[in-house]
Amino acid sequence: MKQILLVNDIAGYGKVGMAAMLPVLSYMGIPAFCLPTALVSNTLNYGEFTQLDTTDYMRQTFPIWQHLGFHFDAICTGLMFSREQAELVEAYCREQAAKGCTVFVDPVMGDGGELYNGIDQRQVELMRRMVSVAHLAKPNYTEACYLAGVPWQRGGVSRDIACRLLDSIIMLGAHSAIITSCLIDGQNMVCGFDGDTSDYFFHEYEEIPGQFHGTGDIFSAVLIGSLLGEAKPLPLATRRAMDVVAQMIERNRDVTDHNCGIFIERCLDLL
Repeated sequence: MKQILLVNDIAGYGKVGMAAMLPVLSYMGIPAFCLPTALVSNTLNYGEFTQLDTTDYMRQTFPIWQHLGFHFDAICTGLMFSREQAELVEAYCREQAAKGCTVFVDPVMGDGGELYNGIDQRQVELMRRMVSVAHLAKPNYTEACYLAGVPWQRGGVSRDIACRLLDSIIMLGAHSAIITSCLIDGQNMVCGFDGDTSDYFFHEYEEIPGQFHGTGDIFSAVLIGSLLGEAKPLPLATRRAMDVVAQMIERNRDVTDHNCGIFIERCLDLL
């Protein structure tokens, strides 16, 4: 049985980050362990929050795990809150990858053409270093542009440019790559490059009106569960993750507080 380490933030109020990924991976038969990058009072979309940086805890945790001989078949990294965190995680991922661990990197930095509040160009460079050790990197379109150092296009891109964006991520060192939330030739798509077959793939989707936070984390969890637990090829695992997210959104349309995220526990039968 394969097990995974999740390196991400934990929100006390909100089904995002680890709170979104844990139930999905557990239901799919992948034991998941946690290394929190921060404890956050609630999702940031409420406008007011507090957070506890866990860098000191992380710094002390890695040597203990090494001494105890803990082993993970995969690591999935998400939101980082400091330069030191990113450097600690990058070093640990590189060490584990040398032992055969599969590394999934979600280079959380921004959306809508802009970096998130508190993220700067130094963080972009650190995420490039994280991507260099990734078996699979999965940025959104904005993050892919920052990783590649190219302008974000409000009107989207052509398939050729999307392929070049994927190539840029592969050139950073990733084995495979997916770009989500991308407008390609006027269609909403998730595009990818499968390093196992050297093939590009494109999956269209219909945009559902409204904002549902945590869907990216759910997408990652279903994708990873399909890859690790079911050995699906990357294009099929990507399509499955897209379809599950769409179904979960439909089931949660009656939820009035979308800032809290999707109530995943009532949707696990969709897996």
